[in-house]
Amino acid sequence: MVEPAHTPFHVAHQPLPVAEPGRPLPSLAWREAAEDAALAPSATRAVGGGNRAVPEAPDAFRTCFERDLDRIHHSKAFRRLAGKCQVFLAPEDDHLRTRLTHAIEVCQVAVSISRPTGLNVALTAAAATGHDCGHGPAGHASEGALSPFVEGGYHHAVYGADVVLAPLNLCHETLDAIRNHSWNRPAPLTAEGEVVAWADRIAYVCHDFEDAVDAGVVVPSDLPAGVAEVVGSDRRTQLHRFITAMVETIATDGVVALRAAEGEALEAFRAFNYERIYLRPDAVAQADRSARLIAGLVEFYLTHPSLLPEGTAVVPGSPEAVAAAVRYVSGMTDRFAHRAALDLLGWDAASLPRTA
Repeated sequence: MVEPAHTPFHVAHQPLPVAEPGRPLPSLAWREAAEDAALAPSATRAVGGGNRAVPEAPDAFRTCFERDLDRIHHSKAFRRLAGKCQVFLAPEDDHLRTRLTHAIEVCQVAVSISRPTGLNVALTAAAATGHDCGHGPAGHASEGALSPFVEGGYHHAVYGADVVLAPLNLCHETLDAIRNHSWNRPAPLTAEGEVVAWADRIAYVCHDFEDAVDAGVVVPSDLPAGVAEVVGSDRRTQLHRFITAMVETIATDGVVALRAAEGEALEAFRAFNYERIYLRPDAVAQADRSARLIAGLVEFYLTHPSLLPEGTAVVPGSPEAVAAAVRYVSGMTDRFAHRAALDLLGWDAASLPRTA
């Protein structure tokens, strides 16, 4: 009997060669130089450990923005987006979007614009992936509910960058793109951040319409004819035309923008969604109910901070109690907030918000 040759490897399948044995891996400096040569002049360069609030040594193999993307992917805030609604709260249909799938789709759109135009794909992906980590339960309804408890009001983009993701010590450029991805915020400092702002709007107008059709709120023929003529009537065609228009505009004119026709179609599309989907009477009524629930939870926890994680030493009603309550409630998933309303506020299950 021939004994099998000893091998130092533990493998899942027959090992496949991927590199010349003993050949050194490309250094970070080599990767940064190669990336610099491939990027467009206006693209953001990755440098060393990155521009962070707390300086860090460079990673051996990842650029600073690749490291940011990994940190966001592994964060609890990103994972909890799976339990936060995009438009339809507690939907019966498992195929309707959540904040998590929305973030993934925004990343797909943003990267599809950044890659062919020579922008930094890792920075784009990190900002797009993390752009909604500051959203509370029940979507935008939480912003109005939380605003009275936050100086200057609660804005999910600002809160996401400055509070939720701050412990990850992300690069300044990544946080800036997240903080300013909303169109009612100042312009981002980078071209990649501007792409994410556009990608967010392109993604949500298209997929929210598709979800509304699936939920029976609208039918495809309801889409204004002018919009359908320019970008089509189905999500796949719409995304392709919007992305193509942005790439061609950047390549031709050197600015992150849409051609006039597609830009007007995007705004008309968004206006239609607001009128027929977001602000329909049932949606408004349920958003008001969600806002009351969320505000009630903050009021409860700021007067009972000992029930918060690490809240035993917090004085009830103090500024620290308010901040801790907002942080805890804003991080809740829709399901967790509903359970807390039942257990702590005495809500009846029949009175919980539900829009589909």
